Amino acid sequence: QVQLVESGGGLVQAGGSLRLSCAASGRTFSDLGMGWFRQAPGKEREFVAAIARNPSITYYADSVKGRFTISRDNAKNTVYLQMGTLNPEDTAVYYCAARARASWGSVALLHYQYDSWGQGTQVTVSS
Repeated sequence: QVQLVESGGGLVQAGGSLRLSCAASGRTFSDLGMGWFRQAPGKEREFVAAIARNPSITYYADSVKGRFTISRDNAKNTVYLQMGTLNPEDTAVYYCAARARASWGSVALLHYQYDSWGQGTQVTVSS
């Protein structure tokens, strides 16, 4: 089982930026496919971004494409989500997720494809 701990959430004004971090332990990090999801009040959890074991392969939800960047640092066992040009619709709890049976070049967009989840970090964007 992989343990995931998110950090970096907070309150930011519209147009601002935040960087979320997710530290992983319990498995060899470079063997994991990673993703970020979010859940706003009253809504279902939705996919935000994913990164393959190959760090050059990423995928984004249309709603964040061009504004958010996912990256990973295998030396630090950490995945990041750099968020820019934030708007109030980005307000949600953001979750980091990991999948152990990931091939080198694949990404996963569906929540049930992930084995482990963090506790979430709140991001609030004020207008």
